[in-house]
Amino acid sequence: MAASTGKKAITTVLLLVLLVLGFFALRTAYSTFYKKAYPIEYADTIRQEADKNDLPYDLVLAVIRTESSFRPHVESSVGARGLMQLTEETFDWTKSKMSDAGDETYTDLYDPHINIKYGTKLLRLLLDEFESEDTALCAYHAGWGNAKKWLADREHSTDGVNIYNIPFGDTKKYVAKINQTRQIYRNLYKF
Repeated sequence: MAASTGKKAITTVLLLVLLVLGFFALRTAYSTFYKKAYPIEYADTIRQEADKNDLPYDLVLAVIRTESSFRPHVESSVGARGLMQLTEETFDWTKSKMSDAGDETYTDLYDPHINIKYGTKLLRLLLDEFESEDTALCAYHAGWGNAKKWLADREHSTDGVNIYNIPFGDTKKYVAKINQTRQIYRNLYKF
């Protein structure tokens, strides 16, 4: 009987060890999968430009992942280019507001470093203009003019600061996606 109890104890211990090892293997696989799905590429440039423009690092990462999935040569149907998806008009406007603008052109937006430089400046300008991050994200996605119009309309904003009823479905989804992606980045990378 003692031998039988000893075998049961060993079997139980082995089972517990396997369960613990299985748990850690699944946790590692989960983390690895999510880190591939939510990468951090161009980290030095993103960190430098986020710091320079006083932006949260996770916000810049979320915008890049949502806009381009870190593909520097992507172009949208409206001509938005690069990692942070800037149109020519938006690029020119942003450049006109920069004291440190170089001789970069719209064509240069396929360069990740240039795109991040101008995209982060645009985010900073919008955050300075609008008191709410979500409103700034509405402006980033749907345009400055639309955000201003929505803020002035009581159907969309009751306080003139926050857009509570985003009238464009794709912009509403965009803002939610950015916020969700930011949280995933914070959880994965602990910042």
